[in-house]
Amino acid sequence: MTTQDSGKVALITGASRGIGYGIAEALVARGDKVVITGRGEDALKEAVEKLGADRAVGIAGKAHDEAHQAAAIERAMEAFGRVDYLINNAGTNPVFGPMAELDLNVARKVYETNVISALGFAQQTWKAWQRENGGAIVNIASVAGVSASPFIGAYGMSKAAMVNLTLQLAHEFAPVVRVNAIAPAVVKTRFAEALYEGREAEAAAAYPLGRLGVPEDIGGAAAFLTSSQSDWVTGQTLVVDGGIFLNAGVA
Repeated sequence: MTTQDSGKVALITGASRGIGYGIAEALVARGDKVVITGRGEDALKEAVEKLGADRAVGIAGKAHDEAHQAAAIERAMEAFGRVDYLINNAGTNPVFGPMAELDLNVARKVYETNVISALGFAQQTWKAWQRENGGAIVNIASVAGVSASPFIGAYGMSKAAMVNLTLQLAHEFAPVVRVNAIAPAVVKTRFAEALYEGREAEAAAAYPLGRLGVPEDIGGAAAFLTSSQSDWVTGQTLVVDGGIFLNAGVA
């Protein structure tokens, strides 16, 4: 069955695999066209082929590179003539250890990639299309940004900043653009493998819903937050965590 074209276009960063790709799949399935970014040409090419070359284009680059941000917006406008939705998903977590020993240069890199890049893409999308035509932005945060996150504190700190960036942009861009965030718990991706690899059953046992997340879970949430069903929702962070926060404070 051929999917009807919605006429809408989404730019999704860090979408050659994992959560970003899951979001791209969900939006393409409902009829959107997508522009996806990532660091690797080959992975992007494979993702575009799976999504459908008539529905998706890819552009490689580093998310924090302002020239790449501009090129991605330009490519979206050239290919599809609009950018209704921006999904800020690109992120990094290169360090595992206590905050007391965190290399400050690593902290700067995490913040640059996870937060400043999202602001840059939001600025570019606003100027190119959304300011005059409206739309929605979804920032991919994390439960690490709304709770203590032992040994991944730099990542958690950056995701807390993403939650606040969501509030700032939602206030400033209203009423024409809605801005929300999604805060996932552990989702089964290559990015998060270190948190469950070799011990998935043990990790999943902590979740009231009995399993870890999958990219499709986040894709569904992103589809909702970029749909007319969420037209009266802005400035919110939707926690998608399999119920893990229900265990907070439980002995």
